[in-house]
Amino acid sequence: MSGTQPPLRALGFCGADDSVDPRLLGLIAHAYPIVEFGVLFRPDKEGQPRYATAAWAEKFGRVVRASKIKAAAHLCGARVNQVLDGDSGFLSQLESWGFGRVQINATAVNGVDTSKLDEQAPNLLSLAEKLPTLEFILQKNEETAPLWEAILKIGIPKNMSMLVDESKGTGVAAKSWPSPPTGYEIGYAGGIGPSNIDKVLSDVMEAANGRSIWIDMESSLRSTKNGKDVFDLDKCFLVINAACNAGHMKHPARLG
Repeated sequence: MSGTQPPLRALGFCGADDSVDPRLLGLIAHAYPIVEFGVLFRPDKEGQPRYATAAWAEKFGRVVRASKIKAAAHLCGARVNQVLDGDSGFLSQLESWGFGRVQINATAVNGVDTSKLDEQAPNLLSLAEKLPTLEFILQKNEETAPLWEAILKIGIPKNMSMLVDESKGTGVAAKSWPSPPTGYEIGYAGGIGPSNIDKVLSDVMEAANGRSIWIDMESSLRSTKNGKDVFDLDKCFLVINAACNAGHMKHPARLG
């Protein structure tokens, strides 16, 4: 990686679920330390494709703690409503499982009541203060503006960042990538995957202009295998390989 390029802080693969063995995720992320596997938590969809069961998440947590790999919890539905109401119970559970980052997907398409986002901003700030070792990620888009604008007005804490994703988690490709603002870190999502990763990496690094950033993807990592919707590690590796070829990380020396 040249000195003019900012570091790629994390390469996020979201939607890990019961279709993959948590130990295999541990092997991959241990070999490629910037890889961050994301787990979606939405009680009314638990056990469906993309939404891991609690039992699987607990097993993954054991892997995370043992391997010391990156892991992000992506909260949807009732889990977001709980957080916005100031309930820290599930966040503490996630922390005990080893998750280092928690993304708050506060949009209607993710099953969230968005009618009081501005009023709930202080609740979220209180939780960030209560749990300083967790990084809180806000989806930054037009729908969530009442929440993140209220937080910026009050003052964003050091353990809070934002994911720029106008697709709201639906995998629609972004038309452009904004440069990071002063005061907090951002990541990028929206239609990123194996088919366009080379261009996306080039474009977001240019937009970052020396700042540390991350990228995240979900929909592009699904495949149908043996008639089942699965989290496709082959597709994850295509992205990993592209990031290595672009100089943002390296294959382990033992792999040749």
